Amino acid sequence: MKYIPYILLPLLILLNLFWGSTDLAAVEIWQALCGNAPADSAAQYIVCELRVPMIITALLAGGALGIVGLLMQTLFNNPLADPSILGVNAGASLGVGVATLCLGGVGIGSAWSVSGFSITIAAAFVGALIVIALLLGCALLLRSNMMLLVAGVMISYAISAVVTLLSYFASADGLRQYVSWGMGDFTSVSTDALPWFAILILIGLGLSFLFIKPLNALLLGEQYAQNLGFRIHRLRWGILLLVGLLTAVCTALCGPIGFIGLAVPHIARLTLRTANHRTLIPTTILWGASATLLCNALTLVAGGGVRLPINAITPLLGVPVAIYILMKGRQR
Repeated sequence: MKYIPYILLPLLILLNLFWGSTDLAAVEIWQALCGNAPADSAAQYIVCELRVPMIITALLAGGALGIVGLLMQTLFNNPLADPSILGVNAGASLGVGVATLCLGGVGIGSAWSVSGFSITIAAAFVGALIVIALLLGCALLLRSNMMLLVAGVMISYAISAVVTLLSYFASADGLRQYVSWGMGDFTSVSTDALPWFAILILIGLGLSFLFIKPLNALLLGEQYAQNLGFRIHRLRWGILLLVGLLTAVCTALCGPIGFIGLAVPHIARLTLRTANHRTLIPTTILWGASATLLCNALTLVAGGGVRLPINAITPLLGVPVAIYILMKGRQR
């Protein structure tokens, strides 16, 4: 079963390449990829400017969200830890909401200037870090994982209330941009922004491999990890900063994608039958990329060229996994 994502991922890439809101012949797609199609042809534009960037964005975002979920589940020792459930997505969304609703929509829906891009990412990063700091404080006070989960949900509600107030006083244009962004979309990253998006995500994914040994030690408890020489305080903040970076980048550009971070690490564990992060991290990246590509393809099930919001699809993957985790925990 451990080889499933290696087979599934290429198939899903081909599915997203050949299946879209506009029907294209296989020959047209191949010519566009090889650069043999006319530069002003519709196939060249659809394949190279829309579908290929969308596939790359979904690959990177899926891998990042999967890793974020894995890091949070190990750090908090909570199988239900996830950016969307614990409120980290909500914090990043608040940052984007401030940039969009209070600063005139800079970054989102614009020409993606360097300044607009930077402001949106920075705002999302600060919002995510604020929630992570609150969760860290709650983790010190609350010994129960379920209570920590409830605290995360309450933080999400509080942030949603703030966003509602911002939306009430925002301009119609800013509100329209924010609502559209909140539905989730892997097609929103332009070819100009894609290199910056890819660089930030790849840096974050590369840094996650540096935490393999500390994460394996944390599986046996913080005291055990401390006895091995790991400084728990620095380790905790290092992981949380990485979680904040990846969550902020994905949320700012693709919207608050939910449930991928919850479901993917558990799918990786089930296929590997191990909790060793040396193999779990790369497998989680592959499963995360596969999950987002699958969800992205399913957005076209309505037919007629209509693309559904990605956040209307991801719960279909995440909710069954969450129910399975709860039922499994009840049986212990």
